[in-house]
Amino acid sequence: EVQLVESGGGSVQAGGSLRLTCTVSGLTVDRFELGWFRQDPGNERRNLVASMESDGETTYDKSVKDRFRISRDNMKSVVYLEMSRMKPEDSGVYYCAAAKTICFGCDQSTHFWGQGTQVTVSS
Repeated sequence: EVQLVESGGGSVQAGGSLRLTCTVSGLTVDRFELGWFRQDPGNERRNLVASMESDGETTYDKSVKDRFRISRDNMKSVVYLEMSRMKPEDSGVYYCAAAKTICFGCDQSTHFWGQGTQVTVSS
């Protein structure tokens, strides 16, 4: 059974930092792209925040580039999202995902998902 378990969410003031961790089990992570998505209140779709291919290539949404950093440790089957200089608009439920392909606008129906972790940034 594939499981993705997120941790590290919480509340922070604008300008602060948080680190999200996602531990993956049940699949060989170096064969998958790993990513972080955010679901905003009232929206069903989860929007890509950052992703990382197994070879280390990264993709970021332009709103977080230079503030967030995604990394992964294939040996530990873990993916991280380090968030700094956070803004209120970064608030939402963050989901970890594993998929063969993660991209903006890609079909998400075959993604493996975590349960989500709430991030709240107050002004």
